[in-house]
Amino acid sequence: MTEAPNIHATAIVVGRTGLLFSGPSGWGKSMLAFSCMTEARRLGLFTALVADDQVLLSKEAGSVIATCPPSIAGLIELRGTGIVRQDHIPTATMHYAVLPGSASGENRVPPEGEIVSLAAGFSLPALRLLTNVPSPLAILMAKAPDIGD
Repeated sequence: MTEAPNIHATAIVVGRTGLLFSGPSGWGKSMLAFSCMTEARRLGLFTALVADDQVLLSKEAGSVIATCPPSIAGLIELRGTGIVRQDHIPTATMHYAVLPGSASGENRVPPEGEIVSLAAGFSLPALRLLTNVPSPLAILMAKAPDIGD
């Protein structure tokens, strides 16, 4: 059996939808995920952290599964604030990869149907998001209405 890839990302669940925030170090993955969880709670939706910083990937029936290493379960680092504890679940199916968006240039409007490779053999539909938006979950839900179901 091969070892599960460990990727630098943040994984959360909103409703039954798994969101995997992936991008370069310092992009704001953890803060965006935290903002989405806070927004989901305000909307009365179930939400939980799966993993922050380290996400172990596996496959089950063709789905991408995110798992948290036990040593960091329930912990999320909010840059400039510190590490905080959140409601968490140890594993969840991921449905979308949330990636950095671009506010200018030719990539301002990302391609429809974009798929991103997370690791060899692991890919998800991509949703693009800027870090400075006031309601990140609302934007993601506008693009993918099944989020929160």
